[in-house]
Amino acid sequence: MRLKIKRIKEVMGFNTLRLCMLVVVMILAVIFYDIFSKGAGIISWEFLTKPPVDGMTKGGIFPAILGTFFVTAITAILAVPLGMGCAIYLNEYARDNGLTRFIRLSIRNLSGVPSIVYGLFGVTLFVDMCHFGTSILSAGATLGLMTLPLTITASEEALKTVPRSYREGALALGATKWQSIRTNVLPFAIPGILTGTILGLSRAAGETAPILFTGAAFFLPDIPNSIFSQFMALPYHLYIMSTQHHNISLVRPIAYGTALVLIALVFLMNLVAVIIRYRLRKRGMAHG
Repeated sequence: MRLKIKRIKEVMGFNTLRLCMLVVVMILAVIFYDIFSKGAGIISWEFLTKPPVDGMTKGGIFPAILGTFFVTAITAILAVPLGMGCAIYLNEYARDNGLTRFIRLSIRNLSGVPSIVYGLFGVTLFVDMCHFGTSILSAGATLGLMTLPLTITASEEALKTVPRSYREGALALGATKWQSIRTNVLPFAIPGILTGTILGLSRAAGETAPILFTGAAFFLPDIPNSIFSQFMALPYHLYIMSTQHHNISLVRPIAYGTALVLIALVFLMNLVAVIIRYRLRKRGMAHG
């Protein structure tokens, strides 16, 4: 009788989880269908390769695509090496004491800070104190700071999945601490590290508040000529088209097209993360 009751509870629990998953998938499907049905018609080669014209009522979104790419690249350059280095130190070198636990707690708390707070901090630090001005560099550095806690956490969790015996085996053969990490730990942790990093970058690519204060321009059809120039970006362009344009009803198809391109960009980055993880994991299993 008890086994039967446990079995009934188990089935009910699994069915509840499946129902929750189904509800989430259905909501996402409805949102995506709405954006795709209203934005796919405007997608064309001209839309993707031309700048906006006539007060952004015609033309394309090429400067916004390019600006998003530049900012995301700077974010990756700043966040990935620092995040991986910090994770390696915390997991492999730092002692497990009160200070280390406080640092980990602080990093996890920083992951929950609203993005607009990072934007205001970026204005103070990069725009005013470092004199970068409202530019690609200021926006990329701000997004790098915002992405850094997630990169550190994902990298450290990936390092924890590597068995301790891998490190001990290398040390027993006379390898140094860094040699054991480089040859026996990182190759097996890299898939998880890259997955978490790319997911963090895809989130940064869709942020509006940090770049709103640090460098995004309302209308800038020219391509930026340096990292100290202002830029257009897809999330900010979408925000303008949806809420601030003087003729919202006229540019609404452009807004939906911009949203569709942004979703496609984020999906592509997530797909790259999955492919890289699969290939590296397959290579690691073959090596093992």
